[in-house]
This record gives sequence, C-alpha cells and structure tokens, in this order.
Amino acid sequence: MSLLLRKKKEKNENNQISSDLSKNIDQIKNDFSYGLNSDFSIRKLTAKYNQRNIALCYLDSLVNSDKIEQSIIQPLLEQEGESIINIVTIETIDIVTNTSIINNHVTSGRVILFIDSHPKAYAIDVAKFEYRNVSQAENESVIRGPKEAFIESLNVNISLIRNQIRNKQLVTESQHIGERSKQDVQLVYIKDLVNNQLLEEVRGRINQIQIDSVQNLELLEQYIEDRPLSLFPTILYTERPDNACLYINRGHVVLLMESSAACLIVPVTFWSFFHNAEDRYARFIFGNFSRLIRLFALYFTTMISATYVALANFHSELIPPDLLLEIAASRDKVPFPLFLEIILMEFAFELIREAGVRTPNPLGTTISIVGALILGQAAVEANIVSPIIVIISALSGLASFAISDPSLNFTVRLTRFIFIFSAVFYGIYSLMAVFTLWFMYAASLKSFGVPYFAPLAPSYQSNDDTYFRKPLNREKSRPGYLLPKDLKRMRN
Repeated sequence: MSLLLRKKKEKNENNQISSDLSKNIDQIKNDFSYGLNSDFSIRKLTAKYNQRNIALCYLDSLVNSDKIEQSIIQPLLEQEGESIINIVTIETIDIVTNTSIINNHVTSGRVILFIDSHPKAYAIDVAKFEYRNVSQAENESVIRGPKEAFIESLNVNISLIRNQIRNKQLVTESQHIGERSKQDVQLVYIKDLVNNQLLEEVRGRINQIQIDSVQNLELLEQYIEDRPLSLFPTILYTERPDNACLYINRGHVVLLMESSAACLIVPVTFWSFFHNAEDRYARFIFGNFSRLIRLFALYFTTMISATYVALANFHSELIPPDLLLEIAASRDKVPFPLFLEIILMEFAFELIREAGVRTPNPLGTTISIVGALILGQAAVEANIVSPIIVIISALSGLASFAISDPSLNFTVRLTRFIFIFSAVFYGIYSLMAVFTLWFMYAASLKSFGVPYFAPLAPSYQSNDDTYFRKPLNREKSRPGYLLPKDLKRMRN
C-alpha cells in the first residue's frame, strides 16, 4: 500500500507546473503538436504589472479572439495590479498547479496563461462554441405548450430548464467521462426531492464507463441502460425542455451533454413512452381521448397482421362467411402463401418508411405517399398480393405513427414481425403464447431499479396517471416508485 502511495506522490510531483516558462511552453507544445497543429496558438508578451514574460496558449477554433485581445492582452500590457486575477477582466479564472488537467482546460475553450518564475498557471474561460438558435422540436410535434427545443449548447439547455423550474434546490451536477476526450455529463435534479439511492445509481453507472470518448447523449444512453440487448427502451430521450421539467418535478434525474440537442430522463416506465406532453396541455377529456386512440393504435400495429394470419390459416370459422368468401376470391390468383404475402407487404411498408426518413425533407413525404400508392396498386394488379393484405398492412403501418416516441416505435414495429411469425404455427394459440412470453419479459425489466410497468404492476402510490390521467387539480402525489423525499405534489 505504501508503494502505491509513493508512486502516486511521485507522479503528482512530476506533473507539477514548473517555474521555468520555457519548460512549460515546451511541454504544452509537445502535447498539442505545435507547428503541425495549425489550430493551436501561443502568444508571448511581457506583463506591465511585474515585468515578467508570460505566454498564452489556446485553440483558435474554440475561443473568442476579441475577448482575448480586449480582456486579457490589453489589461496585461497596460494596467498594473497585485495579481493576474485583479487585472484580467474575465470572471472565470481557475488556478492550475498540475499539468495533467491543463489539456482538459485547453480543449474546453480556455486560455492557459503561464508566467515566468511562477509555478502555477491560470485557466481563463474565453470559450466561444458555435451553435444554432433555439427553435421548435423537429421530432416531437408541438400543438399546445412551449415551442422551445434543446440545442447543442449545454449552457443554453440548462438555462431553458432553469427558466421553467425556478427553484433554489435545482442542482446541475457535473460528471466526467472519457479517457482521451474528456466530456462533461450534467445531472439535473431537485436536491430535496430526488431519491439518494437513485442518484448514486446514476453516478455509479457513469463512473463505470471506461472508454476513450463518449461524444454525446445518444452514445451515453447505450452505456448506462440496464439491458443493452433488450427490445424495450429503458431511458427516455426527449428534445423538449418542458417535458424534461415535468419529470424533474416528479423526482427523476435528467442528463445533459454538450453537442446533444436533447436530454435523457431516468428512471422511466413503459407509461413514460406511451404518454405525451401534449396530454397534459390539452383539456382532461381531450387528452384522455388521445390516449385512447394511442391504445387502439398500439393494438393494431402489433396484433392486427398476426391476428389476420392466425384467423385465415387456422380459425376461418371465426370469420363471417361473406367476408371469408371475399378473402378467398381475392386470393384466388395470388401464388404465395398468406404468411409470405403479408411479410412482403410489411417489409415493403418498412422500406418506404425508411426511404422517407433518409430522403431530403422536401422529397421525403412525396416519395412515401407516391411510393405506397404505386407499390400497393401495382402489387394488387399483378396478383402478387390480395387487396385485403394491402389494407391490413397499411392500417398496421399507419397505427405505428401514433406511437410518438421513436424508441417505443421501433419496439412495436419489431414486435409486429415477432407476432406474425408466431401466428404461423398454431394460430391464435401460438400467438397468445408468444404474447404472454413477450409481456412477461417486459414485466421483468427495470429502469435503474424501477419496475417497467410501475405503478400498475407492482402497485405503488401515484397520481393515477397510467392509462388515463386525472384532472390536474386531483393529482396530489408524485410517483411512489421513485421513492421521492416529498411524495405530495399538492397541499390540502
């Protein structure tokens, strides 16, 4: 043990900033490939206040050059004072004594200021990262409510949250990830509300990530989720600050990162993906009607194709005779079995959907609509598929669009194919068996320790916001499965 402590002490001593300016400059030149790396600059000058040589080291693409000139260089050349902190007119100045963290400051948009015969450096924040203006969410439609969406700037995203949650207990805690490229992950939560064990679980998963770089939230999600190979998502991804604020006020933890125009919300349940922020902005009856439509859509998109295969192949006696005759007549010239016929149409619909997503925006909608019409009509006329298969596939595909969350949308689309394959063997019997296994698997999932179907199963005290929501003035408690420090939302 003493040997490890001795080695650690020797390493810290070796990383101490030298009082020799030239040694410090040579070290940082070597670290950033000075001369080869055209983005790295070093400015040398003599400070007026102590008549010593100083050096400014920074990356041109990350800093505000006007701010460097007006707030650092001019004061040092013209003004006198007791120290750098009294002369430089920038608020954020950190004193650095160890060379191991200098590189992190430089890559974060800070100027490193070395002084000759001074065994320390100053990290001055003059970062100027380019980002777009706050605009409307692109993937989450907004009918009622704020039109703001997260952008790629971490500071702007935090300000959007603080603008809606004006609470002194709102905390933004920084965690670092990445060995070669250091990135900050901000944990946003209400200190006197969030469960401490949940907070420790989130911190632990982030600290366990041992990898060169995690560039954004989309990659971070895959490192911290409970089951990376699971069919079901267990972390909610949203572009809307108002949605994030809703969960923070309930006791959840929100994760933010630079260069990500969204946030991650943990923990979540199945109902978090099924619900929509618009449900709460709409009046009580209207919001619940939307949820009812989505419930039917969830059934149609996962079960209708598989149910048709099961009934037509194994349980034709359950189909009305007139409809059964029409189905038989329409399939008279189709050379493929029913299973292959519906798989072809489902795959064609997914192909059109994928082409519409990848095509440039002005052409995407046109290609999707025209492609679907032409492909369906041509397939029917060529007797490749029957008309009823086109109707069922279209209904199944259109119903999936009612599932607004992209992660859950992929889940139900893949589930649809699983159920179709299961219905081929023994009809309704095999379909129900696979559905039961699918439901049992979903019920076994947890998101950061929270059961996936809570508060329905297992039962927890909550505001009864599962299938349908109550009027807002009757929602008096927070979700019990989060074990928040304060369960009550409304005081009597």
